[in-house]
Amino acid sequence: MSFLTLQNMSRRYGDVTAVGQFDLAVEKGEFISLLGPSGCGKTTTLQMIAGFVPPTTGRVLLNGKDITDLKPARRGLGIVFQNYALFPHMTVAENVAFGLEMQGLPSAERARRVKSTLELVHLGAMAQRYPRELSGGQRQRVALARALAIQPPVLLLDEPMGALDAKLREEMQIELRALQHRVGVTTIMVTHDQAEAMTLSDRVVLMNKGYIEQIGRPYEMYEQPNGRFSSTFLGKANVFEAVRAQAEAFVELKGCRLPTNDSTTLGAVEYIVRPEKLEFAGPDAAFLHGRVGARVFIGNHWLYQVETPLGIVQLTHANTGAPQSVEGEQVGLRWAPEHARLVPRREA
Repeated sequence: MSFLTLQNMSRRYGDVTAVGQFDLAVEKGEFISLLGPSGCGKTTTLQMIAGFVPPTTGRVLLNGKDITDLKPARRGLGIVFQNYALFPHMTVAENVAFGLEMQGLPSAERARRVKSTLELVHLGAMAQRYPRELSGGQRQRVALARALAIQPPVLLLDEPMGALDAKLREEMQIELRALQHRVGVTTIMVTHDQAEAMTLSDRVVLMNKGYIEQIGRPYEMYEQPNGRFSSTFLGKANVFEAVRAQAEAFVELKGCRLPTNDSTTLGAVEYIVRPEKLEFAGPDAAFLHGRVGARVFIGNHWLYQVETPLGIVQLTHANTGAPQSVEGEQVGLRWAPEHARLVPRREA
C-alpha cells in the first residue's frame, strides 16, 4: 500500500466543481508537485489533504490509516504557506519551537530539535533574530524549519517560493530539493511554475479545470505529453490538428507531409513537436516551408516564429554565435520522425 493515498477525492461548492474525482497514490519519501493554472483546483486539493477543507467525496489515507475526518492539528502534517506565516514578535528559534510546544515536548527536547533543524536549513547562527531582520529566502527557510521540526510524515508546500525573485527562487529550488533528499520526508507541493515542478519533483500531477490531465515523471511528461494542454503548459509546443485515415509514415495536412513513427494512432489526432526539435533545412530536405516572422534573443538560445501554411511554427536554436536566419527570410523546417508525438484529439 502507498504511504499517502487520495481515493476518489472531490470538492464541490453548490454546482461548481473545484476538484473532481482525484485519485493519487504517493510513495514514502516521494516529492509530488500539483501543477496547473490558477483556479485548476490544486490548492483545494492540498487543503483537503491538510484537513482545512472537507472533501465532498473520497478519503485521505496516511500509512493505511483513514485521516479524512481528523482535524488539521491531529494529522501532524508540516505545512508551509506562500507568505510563510511567521510570528513577527517571535525569534527564529521561537517560531521553530512553536509546533513542538503544541505537541507538549519537554523543553530540553524542544531546544535540541530546534537547534538541529535550524542547522539543517543553515540558519543556526540566526536563531535569535526576528523575521523582519531576515531576507525572503531566510524567512522561507525558517518556515521550512518550523514545518520539519515536528518531524511530519508529510510536508505540504503551498506556492512556497511565490514571493521570491527569480534568481533567489532558482537557488531555493536547488536547496529545497537537496533538503528534501536529506530528510526523506514525503512532500506535496502546489505550484503554477512549470520549471519549478520539473526541477523539484519525482512526479508531476498536471491539473486543469479541477481534473487531472496527466501524471508522470517530469522528463517523461515533457517528452510524451498526452495532448495540447499538457504539451503547451509544460514548455512550448507546436500542435497541429489533423485527421489520419491510414497508418503511413507521415500525417498529411494542407498538402504538407509531417513525419511520424506512430503506426497505430488513427482518426482525429494532434501532432505535437517541440520547438527545440526543429531545425532549419534546405528546400529539398524540408517538411515545411515558411517565412521568419519574428526572431527573439533569449540569452542561451534564439526563438523563431515562422509563418507557414499550417500557421505560426516556433523553433528554438542554441546560441552558438550569430543567428542562423533573419526576419523576412524564406526558410525550410525539418525534424526527426521520432521527435513527433501523435495523440488522439480530445474534446476541449
